[in-house]
Amino acid sequence: MDPLREANGTFALNLLKILGEDSSKNVFFSPMSISSSLAMVFMGAKGNTASQMAQALSLDKCSGNGGGDVHQGFQSLLTEVNKTGTQYLLKTANRLFGEKTFDILAVNKIKEMLDQDTVKPNTVLVLVNAIYFKGNWEKQFDKEDTREMPFKVTKVNTEQ
Repeated sequence: MDPLREANGTFALNLLKILGEDSSKNVFFSPMSISSSLAMVFMGAKGNTASQMAQALSLDKCSGNGGGDVHQGFQSLLTEVNKTGTQYLLKTANRLFGEKTFDILAVNKIKEMLDQDTVKPNTVLVLVNAIYFKGNWEKQFDKEDTREMPFKVTKVNTEQ
């Protein structure tokens, strides 16, 4: 197994242990989506921050090329996962938005995507991650046990 896939597996299990501590709640997350977006930040990090991020993402063994190996690894992995002709559709998108004095693309539209007052005047970097998945269940839900319920879109807002 290549180092990046091994790192992603370790990161996924470590994150699941943390997110699953409260057994009274369901957990649904995409470790690859999270790790690929955080890897973008990692590739721009230096010194102690880079070391801590490499450890948290389990990238210690595959980050010797200043993040180059990580970049190529994720590029290859995401190309493989997003390939056409599969029985599922999976698309991921990651973007960094930065304060105008930084050399990162600054787009005011990011504020439209977030609740008012989420982006404070002293915010210098916003990491946005989106994932879309469409696939078929191996085993369908029993229709008698299925019902519509409100879906939480924010802490206070729900949709039917």
